[in-house]
Amino acid sequence: MSLESLLVSGRLKKHRTSTREIAELFKVVERDVADASIKELSADRCFATAYNAVLQLATIALYCKGYRPTGTGHHFTVFQALKHTLEEEGQDLADYFDACRVKRNITDYDRAGQVSEKEAQELLDEAKIFKSKINEWLSKNYPDFLR
Repeated sequence: MSLESLLVSGRLKKHRTSTREIAELFKVVERDVADASIKELSADRCFATAYNAVLQLATIALYCKGYRPTGTGHHFTVFQALKHTLEEEGQDLADYFDACRVKRNITDYDRAGQVSEKEAQELLDEAKIFKSKINEWLSKNYPDFLR
């Protein structure tokens, strides 16, 4: 589903972001990556916190493209849109992050102990790599939002 079709279906709406909004989202990412690194946290909580970091990074890309999610299921929409915001590079990431979304929903709303230490560490590592990719992508495509 393209960004335009997500817009037509009402899952996205037009959005004009700002340097300040992008900077604030990066602060959320920094906090979440730092918090997810706390060894005393459960694997469930580390995973959910690292998940929020990747969600915010994908949101940054979507905002820069001129859209924001609307309605229910906005996490799903952000990751569906990632396939188009980052194009080829976003395909595999979107699928992986969407699978993490499903797991995060289970551990946040249904059952504790559903995430292994390895899964939490993998997502945290991916969040750090994704942050670098988003910074690189912004530098190349939307440098005005990094000031």
